[in-house]
Amino acid sequence: MNWVLDNLDLIGSLTLDHLRQSLIPIVLGLIIALPIGWLAWRFTPLRGPVLTTVGLLYTIPSLGLFALLAAGFGIPYLSETNLIVALTVYGVAIMTRSVADALDSVDEATRSAAIAVGFGPWRRFWTVDLPLSGPVLLAGLRVTATSTISLATVGILIGVQNLGYLFTNGFQRRIIPEILAGVVAVVVIALLVDLLLVAIGRMAMPWTPRRSLTRRERRSLTVGSAA
Repeated sequence: MNWVLDNLDLIGSLTLDHLRQSLIPIVLGLIIALPIGWLAWRFTPLRGPVLTTVGLLYTIPSLGLFALLAAGFGIPYLSETNLIVALTVYGVAIMTRSVADALDSVDEATRSAAIAVGFGPWRRFWTVDLPLSGPVLLAGLRVTATSTISLATVGILIGVQNLGYLFTNGFQRRIIPEILAGVVAVVVIALLVDLLLVAIGRMAMPWTPRRSLTRRERRSLTVGSAA
């Protein structure tokens, strides 16, 4: 506890760095995944190959991806840019399927009604498909955000300063409070970003019903968790 109190400035600085390095890939991942996910949803023959290929990106080990980006695109290996690009790639890998599933969730009757009143594809996407797919899209974005914030800690392996520093430095010096401080800070950031996304979702989608789980739903979740 004394270590934490004596190093609040360090923890605060690393937390801000970590937050910046996480938010940029989250936003970029969503922007890039939207058109890719739309293509996978719109053209059925492409869905399987596109989602499989994009999903495989998530299986690339982080250190391997850092090296690939450096060798293939000339990005400095030991740089924050390399970390942000790698996290964006992982974000796209998660979000693309979420985008396709979100567009699938839109009621076909609603889409047909929009076509019947003269909505073109572009207008229908922005005024019907995207808003109605919002809840599923938001769920995918929340998963992406949590994953990105936790993965950002690997940046310390290529010399990028963030909360991952507290893990490695604490382990090397055997300072348990330092390691715990890093864990807690990462969890707090993830929770705050998740709450922010929920708040934004409620403001952007006021029509989305907010209800408590039924007894059957709670029982299903409990059984699923136990399994």
